[in-house]
Amino acid sequence: MNSRRDFFRFAGIAGGAVAAASVSRVAMAALPEPVYQTSPDTMAPLVPNSGRPYNPVVTLNGWTLPWRMNQGVKEFHLVAEPVVREMAPGFKAHLWGYNGQSPGPTIEVVEGDRVRIFVTNKLPEHTSIHWHGQRLPNGMDGVAGLNQPAIQSGKTFVYEFVARRPGTFMYHPHADEMTQMAMGMMGFWITHPKTKHPLIDEVNRDFCFLLSAYDIEPGAATPKVAEMLNFNLWTWNSRIFPGIDSLNVRLNDKVRIRIGNLTMTNHPMHLHGHEFLVTGTDGGPTPKSTRLYEVTTDVAVGQMRQIEFLADEEGDWAFHCHKSHHTMNAMGHDIPTMIGVDHRGVAKKINNLIPDYMVMGERGMADMTEMEMPIPDNTIPMMTGEGPFGSVEMGGMFSVLKVRRDQKPGDYKNPGWYKNPEGTVAYEYTGPMAEPARFKAEGGQSMPRKEKSSSDTVVKVKKPSSHSGH
Repeated sequence: MNSRRDFFRFAGIAGGAVAAASVSRVAMAALPEPVYQTSPDTMAPLVPNSGRPYNPVVTLNGWTLPWRMNQGVKEFHLVAEPVVREMAPGFKAHLWGYNGQSPGPTIEVVEGDRVRIFVTNKLPEHTSIHWHGQRLPNGMDGVAGLNQPAIQSGKTFVYEFVARRPGTFMYHPHADEMTQMAMGMMGFWITHPKTKHPLIDEVNRDFCFLLSAYDIEPGAATPKVAEMLNFNLWTWNSRIFPGIDSLNVRLNDKVRIRIGNLTMTNHPMHLHGHEFLVTGTDGGPTPKSTRLYEVTTDVAVGQMRQIEFLADEEGDWAFHCHKSHHTMNAMGHDIPTMIGVDHRGVAKKINNLIPDYMVMGERGMADMTEMEMPIPDNTIPMMTGEGPFGSVEMGGMFSVLKVRRDQKPGDYKNPGWYKNPEGTVAYEYTGPMAEPARFKAEGGQSMPRKEKSSSDTVVKVKKPSSHSGH
């Protein structure tokens, strides 16, 4: 991870109309300078240098927004604007976000903090911000037309409230929501407890990321904002594998991961090699009597989930959504099943007309990771990534938890690939193969079939006529 200051640039933005809060003349004498971040790297945790102390989080492929203290109020400045987000090396998307990125920066506060957020709109249309899950005055809830006027282009509004309860929250627009969220407008909010909390344990590493989905055609750069079902890019913090950073921890660290879902479907999040407890939701920390050890937990639409575990197994452990089509990148739709179909004669004839033609999926989709297949500019293959033993046939919502005994406390750098101890890696068996013993089942069907088929059924491959939603 690179130093935060290597990427910050500061720019003053003139204040427009101020609404949604009663702000003193002293407070409004000058807006806080907005801080921008354009690097897709995971930034180091922002250790507080003013206000109440807390143990900061690390935003996967993201960063935490700095603040200023003004007469005891913690002030932030968010700028809603078009951004360019690198979703993976070689693939950039034209999105909307905050302060140079999508998602926007994580906001970290402490329970009991009075918070003032200046929001400047540099989008081509009006917007607002809803503070998802927060207890606050009704006029600060951010639903345009219901709780406040929309923030018009070029204007700055102010939200002010007290962070009343600790937990894991989000922020996102509640104005032209379908367009603006489809374009990537969202961010994380963490409220830390002000004192030791009976249901919130101290941890060594605290990560967070948002789940989001986009429909960007291969070779294009802008999402289809009217899409409701057939998304082709499943992301963590608007990144896709192999562009998602690994989660790097020290052996025997207690680790917390906070996940928010702003896609249009649920995601069963699965961690290899460890069991975890679900210790928090949008409503706050869960009672200890409800906590069960899991290896997969479902995060439904609009929900937050906070999981915790002891990283006591060294190695490189997969961490991903368990919906298999969510671990693929673009180009995964409308591909017919061609397994078992011999194309050799047909392919040769088609190549005379189309030199770049090649068969796809004749033996399964893994072949596609090995093809030197020409793809459009500004996209990446459907399944990609190179591991220590070969191709990692994944995309989308996939990353790796890296647990190392020699990782220093507070060090989040990628330690490289795990060196497995001798004799602990699966290997090829080359000895003699005995004929398998056939077991004759003693059971049978509950009753005989009335009519028997006249001939054996032959399965034929047929190209699907359409692609239904996920």
